[in-house]
Amino acid sequence: MKIIIPMAGKGTRLRPHTLTTPKPLLKLAGKEIVHWLAYDLARMTSEPIEEISFIVGSFGKEVEERLLQVARNLGTTGKIYYQEQPLGTAHAVLCAAPSLKGNVIVAFADTLFRADFQIDKNKDAIIWTKRVPNPSSFGVVTTNEYGEITSFVEKPKTFVSDLAIIGIYYFQKAELLKSEIEYLIENNFQVKGEYQLTDALENMRKKGIKLYTATVQDWLDCGNKETTVATNAQYMKYLQQEGYPLLSKSALNENSVLIPPVYIGENVLIRNSVIGPYVSVGNNTKIEQSVVMNSIIQENTLIENAQIANSMIGSFVKIKLKTCDWNIGDYNTIEL
Repeated sequence: MKIIIPMAGKGTRLRPHTLTTPKPLLKLAGKEIVHWLAYDLARMTSEPIEEISFIVGSFGKEVEERLLQVARNLGTTGKIYYQEQPLGTAHAVLCAAPSLKGNVIVAFADTLFRADFQIDKNKDAIIWTKRVPNPSSFGVVTTNEYGEITSFVEKPKTFVSDLAIIGIYYFQKAELLKSEIEYLIENNFQVKGEYQLTDALENMRKKGIKLYTATVQDWLDCGNKETTVATNAQYMKYLQQEGYPLLSKSALNENSVLIPPVYIGENVLIRNSVIGPYVSVGNNTKIEQSVVMNSIIQENTLIENAQIANSMIGSFVKIKLKTCDWNIGDYNTIEL
C-alpha cells in the first residue's frame, strides 16, 4: 500500500504560522498534522505502508527532510514530488505519477479524521465522505442502495445528497486513475482554470469502475486558527482515550496543575502554572506563573505571567507580562 499526500498549497488562512512553516508541518499533540493523517490512514489497512509520497511546492530542502523524517517515524520510506503550478486537485495527484501503481491511498493534507473500519481491497475504489448539515458548501456524492457512487455534484444549490467528499480516496489500481487524469490534461478539460479530481473519478465511473463510499465519524478541519485549535482539542481526546502517551518523561512540573488532556513535549518546564484542558506544549518551552487552556504552543517558547486561551502560539516566541502589586478599593473594575 502506498500513500500519496498532496500538500503544495500555501495555507494562507493560517497565517502568520504558515509564513515560516507549511500548514501540514504545524504540530498538534507533539506531531505534525501530516504525521497524524498518515498515522490514521496506516491503521485502516492490514498491509504495511510501502511508501509515503509528499507533493510539495517550493518549500525548500529543510522542509523536505522533515517530511522524509515523518515517513521514517512511521516505519516507511518517503518520496518528494513537486507541483510547481496550482492547477487543481487532479494535476496535483498526477505530479506523483511514478507512485500511481497498484493499491494507493490519496489524502489531501487539509484535514484529519476518525473512522472505525478496514479498507476493503476487493473494491475498485473508495471515497471517504461525511454527512454534513450544509451540503451546498461542499462537493457531494449520490449513491445507490449498495453504496456505489452514482454521481458527483459540486456545491449543489438544491439538495441532492449530504455526503460530502472529505479528500481521502483509495484505489485498487491507481494506474486507472493516472490514465484518466492524463486524459483530462491532454484534452485540456478544466474548470475555472483547474483540473479537477472529481472529473477523473466520474470518467472512471462511466467506464464501469465501481466507486464506493466510506463514512467517517469525525472530519476535523485545520484550515484556520479557530478550527485548528478545535481540532487539537478533539484529537487529544482521541489520543487520551486510546492510551497514547501525552506527557514526556523529560518534562519538569514545579508546583503546577495539569488538567487533562494535555500534551507536554520534551524538556518542557511548567512552573507555578495551570495548564489545560486541551493544551499542546512543544519541546523546550517554558511556562511560568501562567494559566493556559485550549491552545497550541509550539517549541522553544517562553511564557511568563500570562493568561492564554483559544490561541495558537508559534516557536521561539517570548510573552513576558509584568506582575502587579495591587491596592484596590471597593467597587472597582479592572479589565486587561
